[in-house]
Amino acid sequence: MYRERPTTRLPATLWSARGPSGPAGDLDRADASPLRRLSTGDPAPDKRAAQVHRILPDGCIDIIWSSDGRLIVAGPDTVATLASWAPGVRHVGLRFDPGRGPARLGVPAAELRDRRPELADLWGGGPARRLAERLAEADDPALVLETCVAARPRHPELGDPLVAAIVAGIRAGSPVADVARAAALSQRQLLRRCRQLFGYGPKTLARILRLQEALRSARTGQRLAVVAADAGYADQAHLAREVRALTGVALTSLLAPARPSGPAPAGPAEPPGAPRLPGPELPGLPGEDRPAGIPGQGVATAGSGANRSTWLPSGSRTVA
Repeated sequence: MYRERPTTRLPATLWSARGPSGPAGDLDRADASPLRRLSTGDPAPDKRAAQVHRILPDGCIDIIWSSDGRLIVAGPDTVATLASWAPGVRHVGLRFDPGRGPARLGVPAAELRDRRPELADLWGGGPARRLAERLAEADDPALVLETCVAARPRHPELGDPLVAAIVAGIRAGSPVADVARAAALSQRQLLRRCRQLFGYGPKTLARILRLQEALRSARTGQRLAVVAADAGYADQAHLAREVRALTGVALTSLLAPARPSGPAPAGPAEPPGAPRLPGPELPGLPGEDRPAGIPGQGVATAGSGANRSTWLPSGSRTVA
């Protein structure tokens, strides 16, 4: 069960979800593989099985509270990760829009990239403990989470008035040089700004945002060749390679739950045990981050019209 709603005080989305219920035999036991980086803990002591979900990268940062007592920050991912939903555990999250989390958390996004630290590591034990206690006692923990985060001091040095322009330029498919020029920055200055705001450079951000846009379009039933062209990929095979590199699975695997009729092939079929195809080499800026291909199959997948860098579907992150 997953729900989300926009916030009124922050540039973010509130979401809530609950882990599976019922005996172990009724639950999915997905192979976590070497990618496993659990956000919600291992299966409960009563031996009921947890569900493992593939979380696709989306350029966002989340604060996540779980009813088992965990309060963590999910940093921006460069490739898909796996998260385990323990039986009966409730999860509430605040997902910041791309580039908006650092000013509220007080930490550059690059320090959180591909990490899931405890909130106490960023805010200190006292503030994190008091927030966790309030969330545990609240009838509406999502509202409490939004209110408490909005009441904390903002860190202007970690914000940037150019966030919206940078995101808009990258979503439009503009070359990095044009995005930098429109923001009155050099390309190196843009690289530094992007790492602080989003966790990685503009080329990596462009790959991730383009992937999310392509998945949103593909889930409407568009032919994959059209999806690839509209999203700015060279062709359908290019789209298939990028999906494999960033998510660890084939595009058809991600779309299967949302496409009852057989989709067009996402590229040449790979024989069992074939190596994963890496994403295309992108000529980036000096020091630009390039996500590597990742392994991992057999994980529950679920589509979402919105998506995020955390581990649940939303306006920015996709859970598969």
